[in-house]
Amino acid sequence: MPTSAHGLAHVVFFTLKDQTPAAQQALVAACHRCLPDHPGVVHFSAGVRGPAYQRPVNDQQFDVALVVVFDSEAAHDNYQTSTAHQQFIAEQSGNWAQVRVFDALV
Repeated sequence: MPTSAHGLAHVVFFTLKDQTPAAQQALVAACHRCLPDHPGVVHFSAGVRGPAYQRPVNDQQFDVALVVVFDSEAAHDNYQTSTAHQQFIAEQSGNWAQVRVFDALV
């Protein structure tokens, strides 16, 4: 199958400067407000790290995770430059200590 026929999973892990539960929930709410309604989104979820998951293989170095699966690479590329995505970054990035992005063809 050609690469262009694949969907794309866009997974983002945010580590916050203010790691309080209120700040974490505010970022989750901003994700839900700004990011789910883009053309080509087939799955959207955002939430806090599961504190009960403390196995050695579980990464503990993030506060909020965002998972968006697009039906195509083109849909992902359009999302990256969309007004809503750019507005989300402008409004929220001041509280990000670190952002890790993992994009995978699925």
